[in-house]
Amino acid sequence: MILMSLFEGIVAGLAAGMLMGLISHAGLRAGILRSSLFIIDGTFVQNILRLERNEHKAVLIGSPVHLFTSMSFGIGYVMSVSILKLDLMNGWLIALYTLLLWLSMLFVALPTAGQGLLGKKLGALTWLEQMLLHIIFGFGLWGVLYFLH
Repeated sequence: MILMSLFEGIVAGLAAGMLMGLISHAGLRAGILRSSLFIIDGTFVQNILRLERNEHKAVLIGSPVHLFTSMSFGIGYVMSVSILKLDLMNGWLIALYTLLLWLSMLFVALPTAGQGLLGKKLGALTWLEQMLLHIIFGFGLWGVLYFLH
């Protein structure tokens, strides 16, 4: 049971993170969004390791970092509901979990990555972009979990 939950969390988190990351990067390239999650994560790593800041390298470094964190969020969801014996497919639980991820992005991850509170350095509407991307993550997580069941 635990191994199955772990597998589901890895697959669902990875798929949802890929969807969210690719949409954010394509949105940046198309001029629709102001940031790419791959670049945000890669720039954060470049800053921590004191590497030269380079957008191409940020994407190369940031993509696996983003996917790893997405997998950990998928694992976090399925293990939490498993331990608490809650319904894995409850849409309200997935929405609540996604809301918490969004808030942690705005108040912890973006400031830690040097993008300011709510990501203000990226733009005034970063909070909205992140909300939409996290909604995509939530639907991706739900969809893959639904498919696996």
